[in-house]
Amino acid sequence: MTTKRVDVLRIRPTEAESILDGLAVEEPLEISLSIPSAQPPVLDKSISITMRTPGADKDLAIGFLFTEGMISKGSQIEKITKAENRIQVFLNSDQGVDLSKLDRHFYTSSSCGVCGKASLEAIKTVCQLKEVDAKEWQVNQDLLYNLPSKLREKQAVFADTGGIHAAALFDINGQFLLSREDVGRHNALDKLVGAALTSDRFSLPLDEQLLLLSGRASFELIQKAVMAGITFVMAIGAPSSLAVELAIEHEITLVGFLKKERYNIYAGGQRISLRP
Repeated sequence: MTTKRVDVLRIRPTEAESILDGLAVEEPLEISLSIPSAQPPVLDKSISITMRTPGADKDLAIGFLFTEGMISKGSQIEKITKAENRIQVFLNSDQGVDLSKLDRHFYTSSSCGVCGKASLEAIKTVCQLKEVDAKEWQVNQDLLYNLPSKLREKQAVFADTGGIHAAALFDINGQFLLSREDVGRHNALDKLVGAALTSDRFSLPLDEQLLLLSGRASFELIQKAVMAGITFVMAIGAPSSLAVELAIEHEITLVGFLKKERYNIYAGGQRISLRP
């Protein structure tokens, strides 16, 4: 269940009325990892508790493991099991798994995936993809103006509640490819990356796709984009200073405050054609 109905008293200048209002569901999800050939013979480790909107939980777990640098490809996963609000990912071996990352116990809120991590040093994740070469392609600015409305058309839960984030992929011609929703902006992106990682339609790095975020662009969201090899990120809201610094460091095009007729370019403007 992604939405829930509650009784509210809606106040307007000329009236007050009781209505049923839709809310985005927020529940905890514990992500655990099982590695068969680690020491001891089977290592079962609870690695995260995140507050999320139920739905696409397998995508969330896979995307989280990938963007946190714990796995590097979908083929490492043997199977995934789920029981209520706990999901367990079984790997087929410990090959390519950085076991030191499993000691980073942290609670992840729905608003900020960085909050609560064991140390500041744990924030920067080492990207396991090969360094992505800056592709020489451009998109026209008129194309960008249409993307927020295209995303809104795909946001079924947002339309019902007004209280949920989304992350979406478009191709360089502005065609919609894939989206995921969640009450947590970082969860929405993890779900998107997890879905892309296990889909035959995509191959990582996602360096020829455009990423659109429904909210602001935080450091962690740009970090996750780096992990997935994404080089073009747009946000409806503002970026943070660290997000801009990281985008510049990794040659990512970063657009903020994207609306119907305006936006700001914070990094990588060479990928946007300003010609009419």
